[in-house]
Amino acid sequence: MTPLNGSINAPPPRRGGCPPAKPVILDTDIGSDIDDTWALAQLLHSPELDLKLLTTACGDTPYRARIAAKLLDLAGRSDVPVGVGLFQHVMTDAHRHQGPWVEDYPLERYPGTVLRDGVGAMIDTIRASPEPVTLIAIAPCFNIAEALRRAPDIAPRCHFVGMHGSIDSGYSPESPPVPENNVVQDVPGFRKVLEAGWASLRITPLDTCGRITLGGERYQRILAGQNPLVQACVENYRIWAKRVHWMTVDFDTERTSTLFDNVAVTLAYSTEHLDMETLRISCTDKGMTVRDPEGTPMEVALRWKDMDAFEEHITRRILGGP
Repeated sequence: MTPLNGSINAPPPRRGGCPPAKPVILDTDIGSDIDDTWALAQLLHSPELDLKLLTTACGDTPYRARIAAKLLDLAGRSDVPVGVGLFQHVMTDAHRHQGPWVEDYPLERYPGTVLRDGVGAMIDTIRASPEPVTLIAIAPCFNIAEALRRAPDIAPRCHFVGMHGSIDSGYSPESPPVPENNVVQDVPGFRKVLEAGWASLRITPLDTCGRITLGGERYQRILAGQNPLVQACVENYRIWAKRVHWMTVDFDTERTSTLFDNVAVTLAYSTEHLDMETLRISCTDKGMTVRDPEGTPMEVALRWKDMDAFEEHITRRILGGP
Protein backbone atom coordinates (compact mmCIF):
# COMPACT_ATOMS: atom_id res chain seq x y z
CA MET A 1 0.00 0.00 0.00
CA THR A 2 1.40 3.41 -1.00
CA PRO A 3 0.36 6.22 1.35
CA LEU A 4 -0.13 9.72 0.04
CA ASN A 5 0.43 11.36 3.37
CA GLY A 6 0.34 11.36 7.11
CA SER A 7 0.55 9.14 10.14
CA ILE A 8 -2.53 7.65 11.75
CA ASN A 9 -3.96 8.41 15.16
CA ALA A 10 -5.10 5.95 17.79
CA PRO A 11 -8.79 4.97 17.57
CA PRO A 12 -11.11 6.27 20.29
CA PRO A 13 -11.70 4.07 23.37
CA ARG A 14 -14.57 1.61 23.16
CA ARG A 15 -17.64 1.82 25.34
CA GLY A 16 -17.44 -0.20 28.51
CA GLY A 17 -19.08 -3.59 28.57
CA CYS A 18 -19.20 -4.05 24.80
CA PRO A 19 -17.89 -7.26 23.23
CA PRO A 20 -14.91 -6.94 20.89
CA ALA A 21 -15.82 -5.10 17.72
CA LYS A 22 -15.79 -6.81 14.33
CA PRO A 23 -13.12 -5.57 11.91
CA VAL A 24 -14.86 -4.05 8.90
CA ILE A 25 -14.04 -2.49 5.54
CA LEU A 26 -16.53 -0.06 3.99
CA ASP A 27 -16.62 0.11 0.18
CA THR A 28 -18.69 3.15 -0.73
CA ASP A 29 -19.66 5.43 -3.61
CA ILE A 30 -20.09 8.34 -1.22
CA GLY A 31 -20.62 11.64 -3.02
CA SER A 32 -23.58 10.76 -5.25
CA ASP A 33 -26.66 9.75 -3.26
CA ILE A 34 -26.49 11.11 0.28
CA ASP A 35 -27.33 7.83 2.04
CA ASP A 36 -23.64 6.80 2.10
CA THR A 37 -22.95 9.84 4.30
CA TRP A 38 -25.61 8.88 6.85
CA ALA A 39 -24.41 5.27 6.72
CA LEU A 40 -20.83 6.29 7.53
CA ALA A 41 -22.06 8.27 10.55
CA GLN A 42 -23.96 5.22 11.80
CA LEU A 43 -20.97 2.94 11.28
CA LEU A 44 -18.60 5.25 13.18
CA HIS A 45 -21.08 5.38 16.07
CA SER A 46 -21.58 1.59 16.21
CA PRO A 47 -19.44 -0.05 18.93
CA GLU A 48 -19.96 -3.47 17.34
CA LEU A 49 -17.91 -2.40 14.30
CA ASP A 50 -14.23 -1.45 14.03
CA LEU A 51 -13.61 0.34 10.74
CA LYS A 52 -10.18 -0.72 9.47
CA LEU A 53 -10.37 0.80 5.98
CA LEU A 54 -12.70 2.87 3.82
CA THR A 55 -12.46 2.49 0.04
CA THR A 56 -14.17 4.65 -2.56
CA ALA A 57 -15.78 3.06 -5.60
CA CYS A 58 -17.28 4.02 -8.96
CA GLY A 59 -16.35 6.85 -11.28
CA ASP A 60 -14.41 9.75 -9.76
CA THR A 61 -12.96 7.94 -6.75
CA PRO A 62 -10.55 10.73 -5.67
CA TYR A 63 -13.53 13.11 -5.37
CA ARG A 64 -15.35 10.53 -3.29
CA ALA A 65 -12.24 10.01 -1.14
CA ARG A 66 -12.16 13.73 -0.30
CA ILE A 67 -15.69 13.56 1.11
CA ALA A 68 -14.93 10.44 3.14
CA ALA A 69 -11.66 11.90 4.45
CA LYS A 70 -13.27 15.15 5.55
CA LEU A 71 -16.07 13.30 7.36
CA LEU A 72 -13.57 11.04 9.13
CA ASP A 73 -11.45 14.07 10.04
CA LEU A 74 -14.42 15.92 11.55
CA ALA A 75 -15.40 12.77 13.43
CA GLY A 76 -11.95 12.54 15.00
CA ARG A 77 -11.37 9.24 13.17
CA SER A 78 -8.27 9.91 11.10
CA ASP A 79 -7.03 6.54 12.37
CA VAL A 80 -9.08 5.09 9.49
CA PRO A 81 -7.09 4.84 6.22
CA VAL A 82 -8.88 6.01 3.08
CA GLY A 83 -8.23 3.89 -0.01
CA VAL A 84 -8.83 5.47 -3.42
CA GLY A 85 -10.59 2.84 -5.52
CA LEU A 86 -10.49 2.17 -9.24
CA PHE A 87 -10.69 5.49 -11.11
CA GLN A 88 -12.97 5.50 -14.14
CA HIS A 89 -13.69 9.11 -15.07
CA VAL A 90 -13.87 12.64 -13.71
CA MET A 91 -17.40 13.51 -12.65
CA THR A 92 -18.84 16.77 -13.91
CA ASP A 93 -19.90 19.43 -11.44
CA ALA A 94 -23.54 18.59 -12.16
CA HIS A 95 -22.96 15.10 -10.76
CA ARG A 96 -20.71 16.08 -7.84
CA HIS A 97 -23.69 16.64 -5.60
CA GLN A 98 -21.56 17.25 -2.49
CA GLY A 99 -18.75 18.98 -4.34
CA PRO A 100 -19.13 22.41 -2.70
CA TRP A 101 -18.54 20.82 0.70
CA VAL A 102 -15.01 19.70 -0.22
CA GLU A 103 -13.88 22.60 -2.42
CA ASP A 104 -11.37 23.55 0.29
CA TYR A 105 -10.41 20.00 1.28
CA PRO A 106 -7.72 18.34 -0.85
CA LEU A 107 -6.81 14.78 0.09
CA GLU A 108 -3.40 15.97 1.28
CA ARG A 109 -5.17 17.78 4.13
CA TYR A 110 -6.36 14.52 5.69
CA PRO A 111 -4.27 13.91 8.84
CA GLY A 112 -4.58 10.15 8.45
CA THR A 113 -3.35 7.86 5.67
CA VAL A 114 -4.58 8.04 2.09
CA LEU A 115 -3.74 5.01 -0.06
CA ARG A 116 -3.42 5.37 -3.83
CA ASP A 117 -4.32 1.73 -4.51
CA GLY A 118 -7.55 1.18 -2.59
CA VAL A 119 -7.99 -2.30 -4.05
CA GLY A 120 -4.53 -3.32 -2.88
CA ALA A 121 -5.28 -1.82 0.52
CA MET A 122 -8.45 -3.92 0.72
CA ILE A 123 -6.50 -7.09 -0.06
CA ASP A 124 -3.73 -6.26 2.41
CA THR A 125 -6.19 -5.39 5.19
CA ILE A 126 -8.08 -8.66 4.77
CA ARG A 127 -4.94 -10.77 4.61
CA ALA A 128 -3.41 -9.06 7.65
CA SER A 129 -6.47 -9.48 9.87
CA PRO A 130 -6.20 -12.23 12.52
CA GLU A 131 -9.95 -12.78 12.23
CA PRO A 132 -12.46 -12.63 9.38
CA VAL A 133 -13.23 -9.15 8.10
CA THR A 134 -16.78 -7.98 7.43
CA LEU A 135 -16.84 -6.28 4.03
CA ILE A 136 -19.74 -3.80 3.90
CA ALA A 137 -20.42 -3.05 0.23
CA ILE A 138 -22.68 -0.07 -0.45
CA ALA A 139 -21.52 0.63 -4.01
CA PRO A 140 -21.25 -1.07 -7.39
CA CYS A 141 -18.71 -3.88 -7.11
CA PHE A 142 -15.84 -2.52 -9.25
CA ASN A 143 -13.30 -2.54 -6.40
CA ILE A 144 -14.40 -5.84 -4.92
CA ALA A 145 -14.39 -7.65 -8.26
CA GLU A 146 -10.87 -6.40 -8.96
CA ALA A 147 -9.73 -7.46 -5.48
CA LEU A 148 -11.14 -10.93 -6.13
CA ARG A 149 -9.39 -11.04 -9.52
CA ARG A 150 -6.05 -10.16 -7.92
CA ALA A 151 -6.51 -12.22 -4.75
CA PRO A 152 -9.27 -14.85 -4.86
CA ASP A 153 -8.04 -16.15 -1.49
CA ILE A 154 -9.61 -13.19 0.33
CA ALA A 155 -13.23 -14.35 -0.06
CA PRO A 156 -13.19 -17.13 2.59
CA ARG A 157 -11.62 -14.61 4.98
CA CYS A 158 -14.61 -12.23 4.66
CA HIS A 159 -18.24 -11.91 5.59
CA PHE A 160 -19.89 -9.99 2.73
CA VAL A 161 -22.75 -7.63 3.60
CA GLY A 162 -24.19 -5.68 0.68
CA MET A 163 -26.86 -3.21 -0.36
CA HIS A 164 -27.70 -4.91 -3.64
CA GLY A 165 -30.62 -6.18 -5.64
CA SER A 166 -34.39 -6.14 -5.97
CA ILE A 167 -36.15 -9.46 -5.39
CA ASP A 168 -39.94 -9.07 -5.15
CA SER A 169 -40.39 -5.30 -5.39
CA GLY A 170 -38.59 -2.18 -6.54
CA TYR A 171 -38.24 1.34 -5.21
CA SER A 172 -41.76 1.31 -3.73
CA PRO A 173 -43.73 -1.57 -2.16
CA GLU A 174 -46.20 -1.64 -5.07
CA SER A 175 -43.62 -1.58 -7.85
CA PRO A 176 -42.20 -4.65 -9.59
CA PRO A 177 -38.53 -5.61 -9.15
CA VAL A 178 -36.02 -3.57 -11.15
CA PRO A 179 -32.31 -3.68 -11.97
CA GLU A 180 -30.96 -2.05 -8.79
CA ASN A 181 -28.24 0.60 -9.22
CA ASN A 182 -25.40 -1.11 -7.32
CA VAL A 183 -25.91 -4.22 -9.45
CA VAL A 184 -26.73 -2.83 -12.88
CA GLN A 185 -23.75 -0.44 -12.94
CA ASP A 186 -21.40 -3.44 -12.82
CA VAL A 187 -23.19 -6.69 -13.63
CA PRO A 188 -19.95 -8.65 -14.24
CA GLY A 189 -18.59 -7.39 -10.92
CA PHE A 190 -21.69 -8.44 -9.01
CA ARG A 191 -21.60 -11.85 -10.66
CA LYS A 192 -18.00 -12.22 -9.53
CA VAL A 193 -19.15 -11.44 -5.99
CA LEU A 194 -21.81 -14.14 -6.25
CA GLU A 195 -19.21 -16.69 -7.36
CA ALA A 196 -16.55 -15.82 -4.78
CA GLY A 197 -17.15 -18.23 -1.88
CA TRP A 198 -17.40 -15.82 1.07
CA ALA A 199 -17.45 -17.02 4.67
CA SER A 200 -21.04 -15.70 4.58
CA LEU A 201 -23.11 -13.55 2.23
CA ARG A 202 -25.94 -11.27 3.33
CA ILE A 203 -27.78 -8.55 1.39
CA THR A 204 -30.52 -5.99 1.81
CA PRO A 205 -32.35 -5.51 -1.49
CA LEU A 206 -34.76 -2.68 -2.33
CA ASP A 207 -37.53 -4.81 -0.80
CA THR A 208 -36.35 -3.62 2.64
CA CYS A 209 -33.73 -0.87 2.28
CA GLY A 210 -35.85 1.08 -0.19
CA ARG A 211 -38.44 1.83 2.50
CA ILE A 212 -36.37 3.72 5.10
CA THR A 213 -36.55 7.46 5.72
CA LEU A 214 -36.38 9.49 8.93
CA GLY A 215 -39.03 12.13 9.37
CA GLY A 216 -41.00 13.95 12.04
CA GLU A 217 -39.58 14.04 15.55
CA ARG A 218 -36.65 11.77 14.64
CA TYR A 219 -35.55 14.03 11.84
CA GLN A 220 -35.83 17.08 14.10
CA ARG A 221 -33.55 15.37 16.63
CA ILE A 222 -30.96 14.89 13.91
CA LEU A 223 -31.24 18.52 12.77
CA ALA A 224 -30.67 19.59 16.39
CA GLY A 225 -27.74 17.21 16.94
CA GLN A 226 -24.59 18.75 18.38
CA ASN A 227 -22.15 16.01 17.39
CA PRO A 228 -19.70 17.42 14.76
CA LEU A 229 -20.22 14.39 12.52
CA VAL A 230 -24.00 14.75 12.66
CA GLN A 231 -23.72 18.45 11.87
CA ALA A 232 -21.50 17.60 8.90
CA CYS A 233 -24.11 15.11 7.66
CA VAL A 234 -26.85 17.72 7.89
CA GLU A 235 -24.69 20.26 6.07
CA ASN A 236 -24.00 17.69 3.33
CA TYR A 237 -27.68 16.85 3.07
CA ARG A 238 -28.64 20.48 2.59
CA ILE A 239 -26.03 20.93 -0.14
CA TRP A 240 -27.03 17.68 -1.82
CA ALA A 241 -30.78 18.38 -1.67
CA LYS A 242 -30.34 21.65 -3.56
CA ARG A 243 -28.34 19.96 -6.32
CA VAL A 244 -30.46 16.91 -7.20
CA HIS A 245 -33.31 17.60 -9.61
CA TRP A 246 -35.67 15.00 -8.16
CA MET A 247 -35.50 16.08 -4.48
CA THR A 248 -38.89 17.63 -3.73
CA VAL A 249 -39.16 17.50 0.07
CA ASP A 250 -38.29 20.42 2.33
CA PHE A 251 -35.02 19.21 3.87
CA ASP A 252 -35.32 21.65 6.78
CA THR A 253 -38.69 20.46 8.02
CA GLU A 254 -39.76 17.14 6.52
CA ARG A 255 -37.44 14.15 6.33
CA THR A 256 -34.34 12.54 4.95
CA SER A 257 -34.17 10.94 1.55
CA THR A 258 -34.18 7.12 1.43
CA LEU A 259 -31.46 5.62 3.65
CA PHE A 260 -30.70 2.48 1.65
CA ASP A 261 -27.16 2.02 2.96
CA ASN A 262 -27.98 2.28 6.65
CA VAL A 263 -29.72 -1.08 6.40
CA ALA A 264 -26.54 -2.71 5.11
CA VAL A 265 -24.47 -1.19 7.92
CA THR A 266 -26.96 -2.53 10.47
CA LEU A 267 -26.89 -6.01 8.92
CA ALA A 268 -23.18 -6.13 9.70
CA TYR A 269 -24.05 -6.43 13.40
CA SER A 270 -27.78 -7.15 13.79
CA THR A 271 -30.79 -8.71 12.04
CA GLU A 272 -33.13 -7.95 14.95
CA HIS A 273 -35.63 -5.85 13.01
CA LEU A 274 -35.70 -7.87 9.78
CA ASP A 275 -37.01 -11.17 8.49
CA MET A 276 -34.02 -12.91 6.95
CA GLU A 277 -34.57 -15.67 4.41
CA THR A 278 -31.98 -17.93 2.80
CA LEU A 279 -32.45 -17.73 -0.97
CA ARG A 280 -30.51 -18.83 -4.01
CA ILE A 281 -29.97 -15.76 -6.18
CA SER A 282 -28.47 -15.22 -9.62
CA CYS A 283 -28.03 -12.08 -11.73
CA THR A 284 -29.34 -11.73 -15.29
CA ASP A 285 -27.54 -9.93 -18.10
CA LYS A 286 -29.78 -6.93 -17.47
CA GLY A 287 -28.94 -6.77 -13.76
CA MET A 288 -32.06 -8.39 -12.35
CA THR A 289 -31.48 -10.34 -9.12
CA VAL A 290 -33.73 -13.37 -9.33
CA ARG A 291 -34.50 -16.55 -7.42
CA ASP A 292 -32.68 -19.42 -9.09
CA PRO A 293 -32.36 -23.06 -7.88
CA GLU A 294 -28.81 -23.00 -9.27
CA GLY A 295 -27.98 -19.60 -7.82
CA THR A 296 -25.77 -18.56 -4.91
CA PRO A 297 -27.24 -19.17 -1.43
CA MET A 298 -27.31 -16.08 0.75
CA GLU A 299 -29.22 -14.43 3.58
CA VAL A 300 -31.66 -11.88 2.19
CA ALA A 301 -33.43 -9.21 4.25
CA LEU A 302 -36.75 -9.68 2.50
CA ARG A 303 -39.27 -8.15 4.92
CA TRP A 304 -39.43 -5.91 7.95
CA LYS A 305 -40.36 -7.20 11.39
CA ASP A 306 -40.42 -3.75 12.99
CA MET A 307 -39.52 -0.85 10.71
CA ASP A 308 -40.45 1.75 13.32
CA ALA A 309 -38.03 0.25 15.87
CA PHE A 310 -35.33 0.12 13.22
CA GLU A 311 -35.78 3.80 12.36
CA GLU A 312 -35.49 4.69 16.04
CA HIS A 313 -32.35 2.56 16.27
CA ILE A 314 -30.57 4.24 13.36
CA THR A 315 -31.64 7.69 14.57
CA ARG A 316 -29.90 7.04 17.89
CA ARG A 317 -26.84 5.59 16.16
CA ILE A 318 -26.48 8.51 13.75
CA LEU A 319 -26.68 10.85 16.76
CA GLY A 320 -23.96 8.89 18.53
CA GLY A 321 -26.08 7.17 21.16
CA PRO A 322 -26.67 3.48 21.98
